Amino acid sequence: MQLYPAIDMKGGKCVRLTQGHFDKVKVYGDSPADMARLWAGQGASYLHLVDLDGALAGHSVNEGAIRAIVEQVDVPVELGGGLRSAEAVQYMLDLGVSRCIIGTKAAERPEFIRELVEQFGPERIVAGVDARDGMVAVDGWGRTSAVTAVDLCLKMKEYGVQHVVYTDISRDGMLNGPNVAYTKMLAEKTGLNVIASGGVSCMEDLDLLFGSGISGVVIGKALYEGKVSLEEAVKKFQQEP
Repeated sequence: MQLYPAIDMKGGKCVRLTQGHFDKVKVYGDSPADMARLWAGQGASYLHLVDLDGALAGHSVNEGAIRAIVEQVDVPVELGGGLRSAEAVQYMLDLGVSRCIIGTKAAERPEFIRELVEQFGPERIVAGVDARDGMVAVDGWGRTSAVTAVDLCLKMKEYGVQHVVYTDISRDGMLNGPNVAYTKMLAEKTGLNVIASGGVSCMEDLDLLFGSGISGVVIGKALYEGKVSLEEAVKKFQQEP
């Protein structure tokens, strides 16, 4: 199971939100690059970056922080937040980002994902499926669409997507456990590599996801609050026995 330490960026700083609310922000560091180096030093082999300002603005805002991370850390990164054109994706890939996560545009115009997969390949394009009560949310989680997470994932698969980051918004930043049952159902129904995001609070949560056959998990607040040791988690879930 691939572990993805999360680095959420707002105003050039490393932060965490609670349930995606921009008025519930906690700053964990002034330098996202320093945080990236910390996680890489503890065994991270992939990083999950989110440009929170970009998700609201619809275009990249924290480019300086993203550039510093890819220049200073020798592990691949995936990036979400504000990537709503092929040009924006191309720019970030050229910058050194390994995979781009498309959320709002995937829900609003799924054909856009097909075009990106055809242009950049399925290893470069990840669908970000953020849901509240099973319904997809868009525009920095500010608006709930009429599309279910399952239907969107099936459409993404049809269009060549292989990887999906599934976030249960109600669990995000709450440290109350991920929605294991729904994540497992999503993976089984779609056959996609589903990366679970939101709610991981302890090693037991990772055990449950691992036991459910989930291919990856984003860990955010649990790392920043010291609830999960990344070194221990990497040893247990990521390294060959």
